[in-house]
Amino acid sequence: MNRNRQTWEGSPGSRPLGIVGVFLALVSASALAHHGDAGRYEDAITTLFGTVVTLQLINPHSSVILDVEDENGQIVRWHAEFSNATGLARIGWTRETLKPGDRIAVSGRRVKSGAPHINLSERARMIKLETCEEVYRSGMIFGDPPDYPAPECEL
Repeated sequence: MNRNRQTWEGSPGSRPLGIVGVFLALVSASALAHHGDAGRYEDAITTLFGTVVTLQLINPHSSVILDVEDENGQIVRWHAEFSNATGLARIGWTRETLKPGDRIAVSGRRVKSGAPHINLSERARMIKLETCEEVYRSGMIFGDPPDYPAPECEL
């Protein structure tokens, strides 16, 4: 009985090299897709004044969850996403840097959908209002610092 079988043509070392090539192409494509914001965020800077609910020092992106009073006096829970836990640790952040109840101002780019989500990866600042201390700004870990003045802070 004669069966037609396809066999791998080429040198014995070319198959693993081909597999590695495909793997690297897939990994690099997903990395680019993850780190580009694909126009999800507004270009304008939004500044929020709120109260910390929790700090999530996690990878790949850490977050501060904060309650912000809207123009109607209603409390809206916001998600402010920024650098990873490893990068924040390099600039001295710990779980004590922001605690529930801390009043903060965050400036960054709001998501275009209108959801209560703000990106603090670039052109961003975070200030503790009790001390007027700038605890975070883009450029501390990577990228350029913000190109606008910090929000007013009163002691």
